[in-house]
Order: sequence, then C-alpha cells, then structure tokens
Amino acid sequence: MGLSLKDRLIAQALDEGFSACRICRPWDVPEVPGRLAEFLSLGRHGQMSWLAERAHWRGDPALLWPEARSVIVLAESYTPQTDPMAGLSERDRGVISVYAQGADYHDLVKKRLKRLARWLIAEAGEGTEVKVFVDTAPVPEKALAQAAGLGWQGKHTNLLGRELGNWVFLGSVFTTLDLPVDAAEGEHCGSCRRCLDVCPTDAFPAPFQLDARRCISYLTIEHKGPVDEALRPLMGNRIYGCDDCLAVCPWNKFAVAAKEMRYRPREGNHLPDLAALALLDDAGFRERFRGSPIKRIGRDRFVRNVLYAIGNSGEARLAQVARDLCDDPDPTVADAARWAVARLQG
Repeated sequence: MGLSLKDRLIAQALDEGFSACRICRPWDVPEVPGRLAEFLSLGRHGQMSWLAERAHWRGDPALLWPEARSVIVLAESYTPQTDPMAGLSERDRGVISVYAQGADYHDLVKKRLKRLARWLIAEAGEGTEVKVFVDTAPVPEKALAQAAGLGWQGKHTNLLGRELGNWVFLGSVFTTLDLPVDAAEGEHCGSCRRCLDVCPTDAFPAPFQLDARRCISYLTIEHKGPVDEALRPLMGNRIYGCDDCLAVCPWNKFAVAAKEMRYRPREGNHLPDLAALALLDDAGFRERFRGSPIKRIGRDRFVRNVLYAIGNSGEARLAQVARDLCDDPDPTVADAARWAVARLQG
C-alpha cells in the first residue's frame, strides 16, 4: 500500500526546505476572537491600525476563504549560529534582529509555498484549489500553528515547539482538500519566566500577553514618528527589532538548524557601525538594504533608530555624527539627533 497524500505532502514539504508541516482546520482557533478583541480594546496594537480594520478575518480565518477545508501550516527554521544578545554590549555597533540580517523571508518562504501548492494540485488532481499566505494577510499564523500541533504560543506570545525552538518563520497553504488533521499542541512553559524578565521595556503586562506599544520590535519597525523619550534609553543599540525574549527561551536547546543559507547575515548586517549607518541618505539606504525586510521602514525611520542607539552609546566621539543631523529635513530624525547630542553631552 502506497503512502497517503498527507504523508507525501509532508515529505515534499521537507524536501522543499521546510522544517515541519502539520494540518488543521481553518476554524480550529476558537480562542482567537476573544484574545484579539481584548488586545485591541486595550490599545495594545499601537499604530498598527490594520489589526483593527481586519480583525474579523484575523479572528476567524474561515472567513478569509470560506471554501477552504484544510490549512497546511509550515515552519521554516532560521536559528542563528551565534548568540543574538552578544552584541548588546558593543555600544558603537547596531543590533539587527536575526530574522532581518539576511534575505527577506517573505520572498523565500512564499516561493516554497507556491512550489508546494503546485505540487499538491498536481498530486490531488483537477478541482483542487489553494491559496498561500506568509505574514502578508490577516491570518493568525501562530494560533493555526498551535492548532496544527507545530508548537504553542509561549509566554512571549511567539510560537515555540519542543522539536523546533522558537526561531521559525511560519507560512500556510489553505486548500479545498479535506486532509486529515493533526492534534493541537498544549502549552509547556511551566513556571519559566525568562522571556518576561529579560524584556528591557517590560512589554509583557502578564504571561501570554504583549503590549506592542512598549515592544522594541514594534517601536523600531512599526512605530512612526518620535518614540516616547522614557523608552529611548531602554532600546540600547537595537536598531531593527529585538530578539531578547526569543534568545533566552530554554526550548531553543532543541532548535533545528536553519537549512537556508540566505538567512545568514549579509555582509555588514551583523553589528554594523552606527556612524556609517547614520550617514545613509535615501538612495544609499535603499541600495544597502535591497532585498532585505529592513528596506520597508524607509531611511528616515531607520536613521531615527540609529540615532537613538548613538545617544545610548556613551561614545562622545559620536556626538558630531548626531550633531550633523540636527537639521535633517525629516523632523523625527532631527528630533532623534538633538536627543542623542543631549545624551552624549551629559
């Protein structure tokens, strides 16, 4: 007797480079609407207005495509080869989140998803319909991943698994096929609080809850305009994202190695020189971060982050770098420059 379609699908997913593949139903996330409603009602989404605007879809993925009967959830590892927190002490250097040091995962994961989807159509036959998603549509990926048994949402609200750790990208293939589902995964954080206690800005009001308005990943990537002055010193030299809560998770001792070489840091993206980054104009920024997720925040927001890091560096020699940007055409950059100068001058 030959392998089932599901078994062949999983084998094909692993051949494509995914680390794990599981299946659930689109409606297997009944807790999402309530949790999302509370998150939004408390304003914890900050400036991410699209979360409120698309809450009905994100809260019930079955509404996104009512014809879908199964969701194939894929995980792809990007486990770093070095300690992501080691660079936090190098104050004249910037720390970029691990996921953004290499190629843009959206592009790589989506290509794999599309190849897998085409394979599935060829195997299942005419009439099979599919849609692929990777962090660009109102899909509750982490909740679906838990429903499919890939792992659970830890106290830091990110997905982690006993066989994966928490350094994973998620993607999904919605399909009209009625595939056998996997058992959901339960929570295995126990009494551990490492991710909560390490957070520099106290962004977790309680276990399993996040206030994005205090999260450095949100502040450096999604937040437009000046960052609250009380939070700026806490950002340290993190200039794009923050990995602290991921890096300290004990389950990472089981993390699988990343197969995709393009997730490794590009030249100049591991602990880049802050002074050089502050000099980037718009054209230079776009050229340097071509094909990188960093590109989407634009030069002004990025240089704002760099100037906060310069202000936190304690390096008096960087004061002139900040001083040269005090009259930048962008008012947020100019504000960050003046703040950095004031900090470095004591």
